[in-house]
Amino acid sequence: MRDCVVVHYGEIGTKGKNRGFFENKLMDSIKKITDTGIDKQYGRLVLEGNPKNLADLSSVLGIVSFSPALRSELDIEKIKDKALLLAKENPADTFAIETKRSNKNFSLDSKQISRIVGEHVARNTGMKVDLNDPGKKIFIEVSDKECYIYDKKIPGPGGLPVGVSGTVVSLLSGGIDSPVASYLMMKRGCNVVFVHFHNYTSKIEEKIEKLVAVLNKYQYKSRLYMVPFFPIQEKIIEKIPETHRMIVYRRVMMRIAGKIAEKEGAKALVTGDNLAQVASQTLDNLDVIHSASNETIFSPLIGMDKNDIIDIAKKIATYDLSILPYPDCCTYMIAKHPETRAKKEEIESMEKELDIDNLADYGIEKAEVKEIISS
Repeated sequence: MRDCVVVHYGEIGTKGKNRGFFENKLMDSIKKITDTGIDKQYGRLVLEGNPKNLADLSSVLGIVSFSPALRSELDIEKIKDKALLLAKENPADTFAIETKRSNKNFSLDSKQISRIVGEHVARNTGMKVDLNDPGKKIFIEVSDKECYIYDKKIPGPGGLPVGVSGTVVSLLSGGIDSPVASYLMMKRGCNVVFVHFHNYTSKIEEKIEKLVAVLNKYQYKSRLYMVPFFPIQEKIIEKIPETHRMIVYRRVMMRIAGKIAEKEGAKALVTGDNLAQVASQTLDNLDVIHSASNETIFSPLIGMDKNDIIDIAKKIATYDLSILPYPDCCTYMIAKHPETRAKKEEIESMEKELDIDNLADYGIEKAEVKEIISS
């Protein structure tokens, strides 16, 4: 019955002269999941027909909501008839009409349209008007071209279309936090390249690939670097006290991720750090760890409560994968009570016993690169 889908965006509409660029990026994202025609209008996109994979629009970043709709000519009698058709579908005891009119040349204003259509629906269905808590709401949008009538707003994720903000490299651990951090950067328009440091365990490789595949529904194509870290850890264990190993592990990871960022043309690194959550994430330790990188480091979870992070993980379907047991490189052969107030000068002095550049080059050389593409 529906003959189009009206797509609404939010923040994109505030972008001034760059608005067209953002709209085009959103259209590119939509085209990756459907081959239906797209009509770009002021404040909305209109998809032709009724795409079979309509539900996939709910994961397109940049979309605030979308609505399967009926088209109508710019004629109040035809608008009334189409609204009545929708009202008779799944009728309720009460209803309301909500009208938006971007076409200021239309002969009636929004309130007049709502009143006229509402009277028509009430007269022909027996439903009563309730503007405060209606059992059914019918939306009318009057554009320059035509009118769209619908009764449902399906929420999208909001944010910005992937790709408008450039590329970042995310250190993906396999826990709860880093997939959420990656998603939040995608939601700010970043294309995310993933890097995972592993200890030659096939199960963790499978888990990481599944996590990236889940996140891939938001950016459609992902690159994953799998870096063997055990040989690097062996060198660190030989020279660094167990109280400080976790910090040095992470500093080397930052250097390797930085080299990957250079290779990928990425502008920043992304971590799932959450202040004071674990020993390596005290303010002092994060300062020392981050100082190993020349790149900007984004940690979007830094001030969030753990429960809020878990809620997002469940919403984006990474939580169940994240809680599967896995060996964490950063906890291998470290002290029961690791250093929580590291000093940069002390760590740098310890690192002089290591050939840090060679270790980082080894990580890049041995990294396995995987391309993960949504079907």
